[in-house]
Amino acid sequence: MNPDPSPDATRIIRRQPTGSFPAVDAALPDTPEPTAYIPRPTPLAVPPRRAAGPGTAIAAATLSILSGWATAVIATDLIAGWWRTDRLFCVAIGFLTAIAAAAGIGGLIALLLQRQFGRLLICVGATIGLLIFGSLFLAGAKLHPVVYALPALPVAAIVATLLPQTREWARRG
Repeated sequence: MNPDPSPDATRIIRRQPTGSFPAVDAALPDTPEPTAYIPRPTPLAVPPRRAAGPGTAIAAATLSILSGWATAVIATDLIAGWWRTDRLFCVAIGFLTAIAAAAGIGGLIALLLQRQFGRLLICVGATIGLLIFGSLFLAGAKLHPVVYALPALPVAAIVATLLPQTREWARRG
């Protein structure tokens, strides 16, 4: 053993500070700043997406019903007025009306059962309704001025059916 042990020489593990930190040599290259403490991000609760309500689907269904009614009234008036002069035209209008009614009713039921295919059927039925209204104008029928505003119903049914809220509501089914 060492005859004159100093208190620092006998300790293997230092338990006391030994003094100030050594001075930084100015000749050393610039070292980057030490990284600052970056706190861990706190998790945020993401609010759930608001489920689309049935409002636009109900509006689309209502407009589809009104569009089908207007199409049937116009088709009936065309067939009754033109039957004696142009039967082929009347048969074509009757056929288109039957297709529009089948697509409209089927699409209406499917949409209210929240099936995506119902939206397509309503659009097909309303488009055929627009074709019937177009034939009304091509035929040159003299009707009340209100009848000329009725094509707005199929257009409104198509717009309400294609809204994103209606799509989301039908997708949940």
